[in-house]
Amino acid sequence: MRRVIWWLIVGTKGGVNRARILRALKERPYNANQLSEVLELDYKTVRHHLKVLLENKVITEAGGGYGTAYFLSEGMESEYEVFKEYLDKVWDKFKSGEAKE
Repeated sequence: MRRVIWWLIVGTKGGVNRARILRALKERPYNANQLSEVLELDYKTVRHHLKVLLENKVITEAGGGYGTAYFLSEGMESEYEVFKEYLDKVWDKFKSGEAKE
């Protein structure tokens, strides 16, 4: 899981936005529309990142359709401290405005 987290957050272009999604989901479950509003990201961008995170088993989903709620997976919950370390590597990009992808 650590390698997957590194690749998703540090090793790819959308890492900052994926990190923002994961930070939000740590606090509480959200659906895609709620994440779009809270993070001020385009809905389609959020859907893309959720798909990537689901495919890599970093998040899970409950329900279906428009109201599908997303949660951190058990594996991600157990590796959250590792995620925070990796987050430090990309957070400067967000602060400088490079994250709006």
